[in-house]
Amino acid sequence: MTIYYTLTFLLLAAEMVTFCLLVFPLPYTVRKKIFRFLSESPIVAKVAYALKISFIFVGILFMDALQRMFKVTAEAELIKTGQGMQDVRTESSVAARKFYAQRNMYLTGFCLFLSLVLTRTFYIILDLIHTQEEYAKLKKAASLSYTANSKNTAGLEDQSKQIQDLKRKLAESEARSRDFETLKKQAAQQATEYDRLATEFNKSNGLVSDKKAD
Repeated sequence: MTIYYTLTFLLLAAEMVTFCLLVFPLPYTVRKKIFRFLSESPIVAKVAYALKISFIFVGILFMDALQRMFKVTAEAELIKTGQGMQDVRTESSVAARKFYAQRNMYLTGFCLFLSLVLTRTFYIILDLIHTQEEYAKLKKAASLSYTANSKNTAGLEDQSKQIQDLKRKLAESEARSRDFETLKKQAAQQATEYDRLATEFNKSNGLVSDKKAD
């Protein structure tokens, strides 16, 4: 295996390890810190830029491997049909070249495919973390609003109780005032009746009431 295909294999192994780490069940706080670091760190951004350039070269290697595989496959078909040189060493050489071409094509193809899967998985998890943060904020705001409404409701209930107490006290005061007016009227009526009876008593005895004289 040449040096660039060896580097491609190492890159594929690193992608597999990274994918396992991404999908590994971590606590929410740990996952949030890791993804925030990965999305905001300038060093990670530079590494991602270098990886994008390397994937361009992997794409070129994939196209080259694909072309070689088609070419070797065509040669193998010619040998099978008897149009080419039928030799054991030739057939073995063509079979080996076909195997290497297919290996290189699968290696570079899986590397490119896994890079797309990693990118999509990373942004999906990042969006999920942002959605969870927004949900937590909305839940906290709803809890605070519910608490405030509960306090307002309690305050309104207290005010309603105070109003009811004031109405009751006012009604009692009005009832007492009416009773006092009734007593005043009764006292005035009794005083008038007493004066009338006293006047009649004095007249019957031939006396004049001091109050009449006044």
